[in-house]
Amino acid sequence: MARPAARTSARVSPRPTRLTGCGTGGDSNPRPVPTVADTQSADDAKLQVEESFRRLDRRVHARLGAVTGGVSTFAMSMACADWAGHLSISPGKQLELVWKAARKWQRMNATLFRTITGSDGADPCIEPLPHDRRFSAPEWVRPPFNLIYQSFLLTQQWWHNATTGVPGVSRQSERLVEFASRQWLDMLSPSNFLATNPQVLDRTLATGGANLVRGLGFWAEDAARAMAPGPARPHPEFRPGETVAVTPGKVVYRNRLMELIQYEAQSETVRSVPILIVPAWIMKYYILALSPDNSFVRWLVSEGFTVFCISWKNPGPEDRDVGLEDYLQLGVMEALDAVTAITGAEKAHMLGYCLGGTLLSIAAAAMARDGDDRIETMTLLAGQVDFSEAGELTLFTSDAQVALVEDMMWEAGYLDQRRMAGAFNMLRSQDLVWSRAIREYLLGERSDPSDIAAWSQDATRMPYRMHSEYLRRLFIGDQLSEGRFEAGGKAVFVPDIRVPVFAVATEHDHIAPWQSVWKLTYLLHGDVSFLLASGGHNTGIVAAPGNPHAHFRLIEHESGAAHDDPDGIMASVPAKGGSWWPVWSEWLVRTSPETRTPPPTGCPDRGYPVIGEAPGTYVFG
Repeated sequence: MARPAARTSARVSPRPTRLTGCGTGGDSNPRPVPTVADTQSADDAKLQVEESFRRLDRRVHARLGAVTGGVSTFAMSMACADWAGHLSISPGKQLELVWKAARKWQRMNATLFRTITGSDGADPCIEPLPHDRRFSAPEWVRPPFNLIYQSFLLTQQWWHNATTGVPGVSRQSERLVEFASRQWLDMLSPSNFLATNPQVLDRTLATGGANLVRGLGFWAEDAARAMAPGPARPHPEFRPGETVAVTPGKVVYRNRLMELIQYEAQSETVRSVPILIVPAWIMKYYILALSPDNSFVRWLVSEGFTVFCISWKNPGPEDRDVGLEDYLQLGVMEALDAVTAITGAEKAHMLGYCLGGTLLSIAAAAMARDGDDRIETMTLLAGQVDFSEAGELTLFTSDAQVALVEDMMWEAGYLDQRRMAGAFNMLRSQDLVWSRAIREYLLGERSDPSDIAAWSQDATRMPYRMHSEYLRRLFIGDQLSEGRFEAGGKAVFVPDIRVPVFAVATEHDHIAPWQSVWKLTYLLHGDVSFLLASGGHNTGIVAAPGNPHAHFRLIEHESGAAHDDPDGIMASVPAKGGSWWPVWSEWLVRTSPETRTPPPTGCPDRGYPVIGEAPGTYVFG
């Protein structure tokens, strides 16, 4: 019997299965079956192509932003179109503007007639606004300069009327157009030009033009400094660790985002509850540790407090993906862990300045949500929680403007400090730009350097992700006040904060308007001590005792009490002379009166050895 043929083992072909066509016996050119790898490769290729399109947009927008100084021309164009379009269909508003122009012409002619004839009572037909000191010098009383500046003020007033109150114009467009017109008028002010400024003319005649020569030299120095590569540096007379930020202390902790400084005690006993300061990361921390006679930190230590302060790292391109969550965890929370571990205290007084106050509010709300009760009190210095009315800074936080800033940051990985400084200067161009230019470049008077002025030049960069989140989630979205802001993957609610709160605002703050800071009393359900200090965003906070011009108003808002109208605070609450620092110190002592021996500096056993001397290394970045 014949043996059956041996069966060969089946082998899987590495080639893809051949498909047959429908209704046919086969296909001579079959299509391969797509595999998972093939699909993923196709998706990746699609994403890469789409990303290349977006990269092109980002690069174009970044170049445009560099040309326009970071200002969105399209946002301005749309605002102007909104204003001009609604004005064109508002004949009543047009007639009103014609009528106002005619009245101002009559007033100007009457002033001209009195000036020519030398009539008694030749008072100006218009007075500058209270904060406008451009024409306060006695030289401006002389003809024809009195007529020049009064004509300018009338023009300025007319343009304010023209850009506001137009029916149908959105609030954002109105504020943007009014702001733009004010910037142009400030630039064209007669005080800015040699031929129309009597002070400059008199100085030029008296010195034979030496003032202009000196001014030209000052301008050349400033231009060279502005065009120099690298970050701006403070005045050499006010270098941290030498003349400012000299309060003795040690760096006791460092991570990729911050250094923690513990200041040395200056008394045999200290308050039992330590203070942790969370400064803004937009500037260097030593705004609160300036020269010895102007140092908030030094004063606190002399008052018997144990003080810790965060010094933020100046981020670079490698930090582009650092976000608000990182600042919260690596900054506030890890610093608080270190403070309680080193001192052995169960709680700490927490103080946040400007953006640091906003971050501290987020941390306090998250801790309240999670049952973390390590905060004894919370103090906010010019710190906002509600951003619905955050002042003129919102002019730079429209969707179009933020999109442009994001594309500029995307290319570099951060926002250059000079861009931010330029935006702040634009908010007060009359004082911060043009008045300085007149004094230094036309009058030839170089301003004496000061610690706070030098500090303002020592700005920091802003990481791409963090600044984008800050603008979109807080400024535009106002998520924190509305209970939509997430920290640690869950929403935080400001009303959950139940600790005693002390909020300080300043009367002339152009970054965090005091009316915006006041809204904290609406959001918190506990007791809030609200103090309105004289001065601006920085000068009002850095107001050491002994300043004869300092004053403040204190409002104690108790839980459950009716809320005051912010517009009535100035009239209903009398101002008290002096610095707000002792008032706040007394509030802290009433809250926690216990004392103890000074804690050790650092704690190596718990992972917090002394790393180096204050002010650390990050402050020089």
